[in-house]
Amino acid sequence: MTSPAPPLGVYVHWPYCARICPYCDFNVYRDRGRADEQAALVAAILDDLKAQAFLTGPRTLVSVFFGGGTPSLMDPAAVAKVLETARGLWTPAADLEVSLEANPTDAEASRFAALAEAGVGRLSLGVQALDDAALTFLGRDHDAGAARRALEMAARTFPRLSLDMIYARPGQTPEAWEAELREALSYGPEHVSPYQLTIEAGTAFDRAVRRGQFTPPDDELGAALYDTTQAVLEAAGFEAYEVSNHARGEAARSRHNLVYWRGLDYVGVGPGAHGRITMDGVRNATEAMARPAAYIAQAAESGRGFVRLEALSPAAAAEERVISGLRIWPGVTFAEVAPLGLSPDHARIKSLTGTGLLEEDNFRLRVTPAGRLLLDHVVQRLLV
Repeated sequence: MTSPAPPLGVYVHWPYCARICPYCDFNVYRDRGRADEQAALVAAILDDLKAQAFLTGPRTLVSVFFGGGTPSLMDPAAVAKVLETARGLWTPAADLEVSLEANPTDAEASRFAALAEAGVGRLSLGVQALDDAALTFLGRDHDAGAARRALEMAARTFPRLSLDMIYARPGQTPEAWEAELREALSYGPEHVSPYQLTIEAGTAFDRAVRRGQFTPPDDELGAALYDTTQAVLEAAGFEAYEVSNHARGEAARSRHNLVYWRGLDYVGVGPGAHGRITMDGVRNATEAMARPAAYIAQAAESGRGFVRLEALSPAAAAEERVISGLRIWPGVTFAEVAPLGLSPDHARIKSLTGTGLLEEDNFRLRVTPAGRLLLDHVVQRLLV
């Protein structure tokens, strides 16, 4: 009996945004005046998919995720073409998950029906806040009214709906955040990704903080807001299956993100996209040209958009498993991190277990609820 082809996810990076958010450090570019470039980018993405399918060989396609940037700005016909190509290159799973990130502007919400018709079954809506002052502070190009209209339309249009929310904003109280989160849940999402505002180096927010224009909440308030998040979502029937992701049951989990966290293979296409492909038992990293014009030129010249295909050493692959695998409750097996010399008897493991940050487990490496709060610290200690 032939065993099924190993599972595979596909990530499609659409780098264009109507506005660049001040907290964003992703590979993004302004959308205006780029119609010709965008048409060429779609063709380059299709070529890149074909080139990488040659590397992966036959696989079962379990997920396709359109991220960015703002992929809801894509022509729905282009979305359909990418999906048609991916389905033809790999064997789609019966429950293939197709996700797309969207912003709640009225212009983008008007495209929801066409995107669903193109094959998108799961919408990840970047609501971020339901407060006008907060949305202005976050540099969003929608207001709370547009967010509510988009939530209503998305709930009617897509079988699966996920929300992104940002908390720990300056001046935010746990009481106000609780009310805001409860309102977001009233629209019936199956999945919520609440992110604590992080000041990333080199962003507009980073410069504003250094100039003293605003001060992020201190650690104590941040912890209180985190506790509020967990309590509200748990009471509403959501499980925290990952550090920043909550699902209303196992079927509502993001299958694409689980590809990353479980260390499965994924193809990354589009400017700046990364991928991980196992060939002949060796895990390989791919990385695409970052600028759209360079990516398009690379694809035109070589038939592929990625410029780096690097075999990861066993230790490097094990480090990635620690970084991604500890984000979910099952963690990683000690067999997966053996190249790092980590075992239940290792001094660092015993130290972190003794301080209550790792579970006592002879077979798996996994964090406790307290360890989740300090995950960056735990990972740093493990990878010294």
